[in-house]
Amino acid sequence: MAKHSAARRPASVYALAGVRLFNGVSGLLMPSMLIRRLEPGKGLSPAAVYAFRLFGIRTILLGLDLLTHRDERLREDLREGVLIHGSDTATAALLGVSGRLAPRTAALTTLISATNTVLAATATDRVGGCGATSHRCCGKRGGKRAGKRKRT
Repeated sequence: MAKHSAARRPASVYALAGVRLFNGVSGLLMPSMLIRRLEPGKGLSPAAVYAFRLFGIRTILLGLDLLTHRDERLREDLREGVLIHGSDTATAALLGVSGRLAPRTAALTTLISATNTVLAATATDRVGGCGATSHRCCGKRGGKRAGKRKRT
């Protein structure tokens, strides 16, 4: 019986996990700093502190999922990431266009979110099974289709 090794994650998965972990820890432990960067010169809203902490822990868990899940579950996490980060991108852009965020802040947050969207999208296609040629654990099949003959 062949031993199957776990597939390596693409660099884009590690990059996205790192971004999520950094942002999540920052939101959970330092919401005031993040709020001041988004709205310099304004007072701290308790609702904003709550929101950053609320999403901070969720973002940490999403980052950990990328490092611990494998195969189809990891692909599902990444597909969900495209939606999550795509929504973040649209929100940041709309806040900038409507003038609710300073232009520089809106451009930066939109760029960061768009980069995360691209990381999730590119990683989705690169995450494979366990690396074996054909087996049930990840659904990967051998290189040739059954019943198909090679033309001579």
